[in-house]
Amino acid sequence: MTFSFSAVLIWLDLAGVFFFAVSGSLLAARKQFDIIGSLLLASVVSLGGGVIRDIIINAGPPTAFISPAYLAPPLLATVLVYFLFSSVQRYTSLLVLFDAGGLALFCITGSLKAMAAGMNPVAAVLLGVTTAVGGGLLRDITANEVPQLFDPKDIYALPAFTGAALTVALSVTGTFNAVTAGAVAVVVFAFRVTAWRRKWFVPLAVRGWHRLGLDTAEGKPRD
Repeated sequence: MTFSFSAVLIWLDLAGVFFFAVSGSLLAARKQFDIIGSLLLASVVSLGGGVIRDIIINAGPPTAFISPAYLAPPLLATVLVYFLFSSVQRYTSLLVLFDAGGLALFCITGSLKAMAAGMNPVAAVLLGVTTAVGGGLLRDITANEVPQLFDPKDIYALPAFTGAALTVALSVTGTFNAVTAGAVAVVVFAFRVTAWRRKWFVPLAVRGWHRLGLDTAEGKPRD
């Protein structure tokens, strides 16, 4: 690679941490948590995926625990939501947008770190997906929400699979750089948000089952 791998990775990782942290604080606000609960939920969602990733690749102490820079985004997100949330309308849309941003960046960084650790391309894709969806899963479970990962009326993992697969393919062919990384992030973000707005979904586990609570007649985008 002809660019600074570590620099790009760190900035992408920190940006992903911030986006996920905002989604956590927004969910905390919606659930009427106090500010400490907001900070904890922001930390869980933004750092959880990276911690899982570092444990799996046996990278030593997770990056979130050895680099103070990773503690700043959750704190910043908590403060921003505390002061701005009262004037924010359609907060569910904001939550999905920030979550999609974190998903788009973490599927890239997770895959890259897996490749750097010597994992094969298939395992790197799987770890990229795990990194991307792990924090959101922990966030929803902690907040007593149905995890988006298992929501039959939404698509969550497929955008992460797409981004991780593209990242690994670009890395293997030697064409991954800052520009292509940005393009992958845009593709994943657009895929996730469009799927949410258009109510795209994949087939259920058994053919013929019906999706409870899905209004197929109106087809209106959700808030």
